[in-house]
Amino acid sequence: MHSQTVLKGTVKDADGRMLDAVTLTLKKDGKPVSSAFSDLGNFSMTFSEAGSYTLTAILSGYQPIEMEVTLPKENLDLILQKSEHVIQEVTVTKKKPLIERKIDRVSFNVENSIIASGGSVWEALTKAPGVQVNSNNTVSANRKNVRIYLDGKPLPLSGDDLAAYLQGMPSDQVAQIEIFSNPPARFDAEGASVVNIITKKSKKQGFNLSLNGGITQGHYTGFTGNTTFNYRKNKWNVFGNYGFTRRHTVQDHNTFINYGSSLWDGTNPSVYHSDTHAYRVGVDYQVSDNQVLGFLLTGNNRKGGSEGHTFTRITSPAMKLDSTLNTDNYASSLGDQFAYNLNYNLKLDSAKSSLNIDLDYSPFRNANRSFTDNVTLLPDGSATSAFFHIYTPSSQDISIVSGKADYHFKAGKELDVTSGIKYSSTRSINIFDYFNRDGSVLTAVEANRNHFTYRENVASAYTSVSGSFGSWTFQGGLRGEYTRTSGFQQTLNQLNERNYFKLFPTLFLQYKLNDNHEFLLNYAYRIERPEYNRLNPAKRFSSPYSVYVGNPALQPAFVHSIEAGYTYRQNYNLTAYYTSTRDVFTNIDVQDNETKRYYGTQANLGLSVMAGLRFSGQVKPASWWDVNITADVYCQREKSDYLSGSYDNHMISFSGSLNQSFTIDKESGLKAEINGMYNSAGIQGVYRVRANSFVDIGIKMNILNNAGTLRLAVTDVFNKNNNQVSINFQDQQSSFFYQRESRFISLSLLYRLGKNVAASRNRTTASEEERKRAQ
Repeated sequence: MHSQTVLKGTVKDADGRMLDAVTLTLKKDGKPVSSAFSDLGNFSMTFSEAGSYTLTAILSGYQPIEMEVTLPKENLDLILQKSEHVIQEVTVTKKKPLIERKIDRVSFNVENSIIASGGSVWEALTKAPGVQVNSNNTVSANRKNVRIYLDGKPLPLSGDDLAAYLQGMPSDQVAQIEIFSNPPARFDAEGASVVNIITKKSKKQGFNLSLNGGITQGHYTGFTGNTTFNYRKNKWNVFGNYGFTRRHTVQDHNTFINYGSSLWDGTNPSVYHSDTHAYRVGVDYQVSDNQVLGFLLTGNNRKGGSEGHTFTRITSPAMKLDSTLNTDNYASSLGDQFAYNLNYNLKLDSAKSSLNIDLDYSPFRNANRSFTDNVTLLPDGSATSAFFHIYTPSSQDISIVSGKADYHFKAGKELDVTSGIKYSSTRSINIFDYFNRDGSVLTAVEANRNHFTYRENVASAYTSVSGSFGSWTFQGGLRGEYTRTSGFQQTLNQLNERNYFKLFPTLFLQYKLNDNHEFLLNYAYRIERPEYNRLNPAKRFSSPYSVYVGNPALQPAFVHSIEAGYTYRQNYNLTAYYTSTRDVFTNIDVQDNETKRYYGTQANLGLSVMAGLRFSGQVKPASWWDVNITADVYCQREKSDYLSGSYDNHMISFSGSLNQSFTIDKESGLKAEINGMYNSAGIQGVYRVRANSFVDIGIKMNILNNAGTLRLAVTDVFNKNNNQVSINFQDQQSSFFYQRESRFISLSLLYRLGKNVAASRNRTTASEEERKRAQ
């Protein structure tokens, strides 16, 4: 290991004026040793040993300098002469493709998509290749349960709360979405697949600012605004962003239940509204040339509400009216989510090895107030004496403390080795109260109240090795995790505990026959832990006849996944895959044909298997026309004991997408895009899922001397992005139609200030598994 020495100096013009943003490079024996940009004329560079070096200094409009210097040297003053023929500065950039593929992931470059950019991060996520979202806002990737990460750390949310959080973040803050179908060992073992959302990092020196605003029109009008800033000076770098989003949307949730002696047909139009503040502020301090100390605060504050009206028509099998139910639901919510991160990074041996340490504290609080009123009407229009007016306030407090250390080093010339340890402790306190309402008088119902505390402690260690030997590239890893969990239901004085240790191997192999042909094989063993909301046993009534109850005894599921692929000319990919999940947990619905009650809960089922063939291709029919195609044919098998019987269901399904972008005018940056997706019918346990689809279109152009970008987009043009599910098992016969508003027209403007110079540091934190599972 060599100590680092600093070369300091200045860069001026012939008149003695300090020059900013000069590119300086220090080389030894033709190999780059250090590089820097001048900051208002000052620069500093590092080198590891004394000797003769070559220094170059380049700035547009000036004659470049290349000189030999003998180091160490106390100070170096450079003078650049103006070029005799000054030409207009031209920036040449290589545009990233919309979709990129690497040995362990697929990357979706959001900033290159007209449709995905300019809206919310949630909307961009639903456009990423292989990502699906169901009616409960549960996200999957390539039909496997997924863990959502933001800049390398899991989000502590799921379902509706995850959707609300990402809907409050403008997608213009996101550069890329990575999809790991089989995540490597550096990720926590939780999640059969991983989606990592990477926010944009400023590449600018001094103080820089970008502004973005947009308006979205559906049934109601919504808008979003955000700003991103970066200030870099000497050893300090301060950066951050802030976004505000107001959403006002509708959704339809219709149900049909056949209880045998009666048919229940319900319609439920609802309106949702929310105001979300999302922000991120960080500071990095360069302690020395090879040490950085950083602090990062991420926050999200949300206030929202909903209003739903359900009309249920109850008839005999001969369609004779028995009665009708009018149910009104009103809810308001407040959510505060924070994450504090302290990071230390040390580079050793001329950056051949490094040590990274993260300490995290993540507190979250959600509070909800819900009112439900039901009136039952007879066929003559008169109301029955049935009394159902309830008030159910609830709160959830989550505290996550975690720390991790990762060490990376080179083993010889060919191998990269990374090892790490991590410990996390999570506590979730859930309080649910239940009151009958009679006017302003509240009467507590102790039997329906719930106080549930969940604790989880996970200790883990991993090692990952990667390298290349000739035409072979490999990456292999092994992660071990010891988990202790406890769930205490205070109301019933009931305790559920579980302790277990598991090893999770991963392997990636890539063989490059030549520039046109590559072969890929990968395998991963993963765990899926239930989100905290699935465990909470609180009884949540949406009507007198419908209740949802979580399951504190829910167990984790374990997943084997293997893929074999072939790539032709870097543009065409064919992948065969097989995924097997045991003890899969999912939501189930049980109808009681005697009491006419409908229960929703969570349960571990048996086996879920999926095998298929997936194709993706990138085609350029013309210089102005880019096409991305995906097609996936797969066979599903769902097998389990269920209720008083069992099932063994099979189905062959298909999904496909087509994305086309058109460069209409290069000079103005005028481009158009059209994106379509189709999913055929499928199965999920005993559920049958009908086909759905969507088509999006968009157009954008540069304005204000290319400092601004104007974007217009329409999503789900034909309003076909909905979920229709049915059950026909033993005496369970019901169907559901669920559609969240998805057809919007949006107009947005992005304005950028500043110049591209140096990138701010990108780092991840220690909260890498637990935070997504919070609700």
